Parts: sequence; C-alpha cells; structure tokens
Amino acid sequence: MRITRTATMMLLATTATATLMQPAQALEAQAFVDRVEEVYRHFGYDLEFGPATLDGDTITVEGVTANLVDEEEDHEDVTTETTFTFSGVTEREDGSYLVDSLTVPDLDTPINAEPPGHITLADIRAEGLYIPAGEPTATDGLQLVESISTGPLAITREGEEVITMDSLVASSTFDPELGAEDLQSVTSELAITGLWADLVTLNDVVDGDAETMLEEVGLSEISGDVTQTLSWSLDDGHMVMDEFLFDFADLGSLNITFDVTGVTPELLEEVNAMGEMNAESDEELSEEEAQAQMMQGMALMQNVEIASASIRYDDASLVGNLLDYYAEKAGVDRATFVETLQAQAANMLAGVGVASLADLLDPAIDNFLDDPQSLEISVNPANPTSLLVLMAAAANPEGLITALNLTVDVNE
Repeated sequence: MRITRTATMMLLATTATATLMQPAQALEAQAFVDRVEEVYRHFGYDLEFGPATLDGDTITVEGVTANLVDEEEDHEDVTTETTFTFSGVTEREDGSYLVDSLTVPDLDTPINAEPPGHITLADIRAEGLYIPAGEPTATDGLQLVESISTGPLAITREGEEVITMDSLVASSTFDPELGAEDLQSVTSELAITGLWADLVTLNDVVDGDAETMLEEVGLSEISGDVTQTLSWSLDDGHMVMDEFLFDFADLGSLNITFDVTGVTPELLEEVNAMGEMNAESDEELSEEEAQAQMMQGMALMQNVEIASASIRYDDASLVGNLLDYYAEKAGVDRATFVETLQAQAANMLAGVGVASLADLLDPAIDNFLDDPQSLEISVNPANPTSLLVLMAAAANPEGLITALNLTVDVNE
C-alpha cells in the first residue's frame, strides 16, 4: 500500500508539473520571438513572426512578415509561411539569448511583381545567433550572427532565369567570444560563388541598340565570384579590408582595399543618433541647425584617420571590347579612336588647372588606353591622416595630392 501510494503521489506530481510547465514554455517561446523582433527593429528590420512553440531548447516559428522600418506605406510587405527552427536556444542571466543555429526549409515561392517571377533558394542556415538584452548597442549589432550560408539561388522572370548563384558564405569570428560585453575584435569573410545575371532581361529600359552594345562588349550576361576579408579592432577602431574583390569571368576584376583607424563603436553610435534624429524630424532643418549638424559631423570625422586605400581594376576583355565597339560606331579604327580619347582626356585635365594632377593622370590614361591590362589608384599618406584634414586640404588640390601621396599605376 505504501509503495502504491508513493507511486500515485509521484504520478500526480509529475502530471501537475507537466501541466504547469506548458504555459511557461509557450511564454518563453513567445518572449524569445518578441525579443528577436524588438532587436532587429532597432537595426532597421520590421519583423512579425507567426506562432512560436518550444520543444526542449528548440523554438519553432511558423512564418514571418518582413519589411524595412520606416518604409513607405505603399511598399508591399514580404510574407512567408516558411517554418523557422531555432535550435540550441539558451537564455542568459542578463536576459540575452544565444542560439546554436537557425534553419529554414528550401524556398520555392512566386514573386508578386510585374513581370511575375519565381525564386528558389536551398540550404539556408545561420549559426551562432546572439539576441542582446536591453537597448541594443552598435557592438551588439556586430554580433547578431556568426555565420550565414546558402546553397543554390535561382530567380526567374516569366519563366526565364535572370539571376543564379551557386553558394554564399558569410562568417565572423569574435574575440573573446560571441555575446561578450567586452568585445575586442571582429574578423569577417564573405564568399559568393557562381554568381550569374542576365543584364538585358533585368533592365526593362534596354532598347535594341543598347542590347546590341551589351552583347558585343560581353555585358549581356555576367558571371563570377565576390570575396571579402575584413578585420576590426574595436578599441582604436582600426579597420583593415584586405580584399573586396568582384571577379567576373572574361570581363575583368575590381578590388577595393583600405586601412583606417578611429571607426569605434562610439563613433557608430553617434552617427546612428544623428541619422535617427533626422529621420524623426518632419520639418526641414533651419540654417542654424544645419550648420550645427555639419559641425558635429566634422567633429566626428576628426576621429577617423586613413592610413591607406586602393582601388584596382584588372581587365580581361571589357575595356578592349568597349574601345572596339565605339571605334566601329565612330567609323574609325581602334588606334585612331584611342588617340581621340587621349586628346579629350588631356584637354579635360588641362581645364581643371591642377598641374600635378595632369602630370599624374595624363600618362596613366594614355598608357592604359594603349594597352588596357590593369589600373590601380592608391593613397598612402606618410602618416595616418584624418578625414577632416583631407577635407581642408581639398581646397588646395595640389596640397591634397601631396597629403594623400596619391599614385596611379598602370599595367603593373
């Protein structure tokens, strides 16, 4: 009897506990999605999730309606009934959340536009999500997700493919760790592979002549990869982008790099505050307010210093094809057309009235048009120089060129 009574009491206690836990689980799931909506709204995304359920440490959400905050009223919301699965959800003592992964079923949905279209996207996954507590900061915004990846993408219009992609991977590494209050540094990488687009079909205003030009210079379709690497030390705002490369097969590649300091979270907070103030104001700024805002912006730029920056183009065929096409349109051979362009560029530079700029660019333009292989423009000041100083130097272009140590390299 004693054993039976004990077993009965344990069964009743278990049942009662399970019953009491059901509302708590639902509330926890709803509290999580409410917090996700609140955090992402702070960063400009208006999300409205469907019903959420909790099973262990997995929260499943049925659908979402999305838009950008402050988007015009006539802009149509994006709504999907896709199931979002947040796995490994943990709530920390401060009220923030960490999530191991977010998975979404493959997308296969129509695009309600004119002309109508369709989009498919496979293998969608995010790992290492951070949902901060309290008022999100600029540092919090850096840590929202560790990595995002997808498989193949295809967008069609009226049954014809216009954009495809093999894969996308964007990842970040945080020091000391994701969700740390004392975040020290961030390194990030981006790789988009197998990107392809039909530029003629995408552009509704391309006429017959323009379509012919795009085809003859190899721009009716483009394909290639996009890669980027960046590191950022938060204490001094030292940000280095080693590569931001757009590499398009049979056309050419464009790579952008820079090395700057002073881009701190505090600076980002002040810039965001200025932007929010402008967005909230329905009235045009008075002259005094505009001047005050300009002075505030100049004070912010004083903190940002540039150590180096460059932009490099390597031609595969695009420039040569353009020269051939427009030479034929002009009814002359390519050499004659190039000579005309070189003369026009020289006259334009002479009209600017900055001798050092003409001395720098004139031979570079001539050499590149004669043999279009590569062109790189870079700045490497002797010492890191603030943007405010450079703006002041712009009043004297000769001095600005010297201050920047501006160089132009051709076919190197």
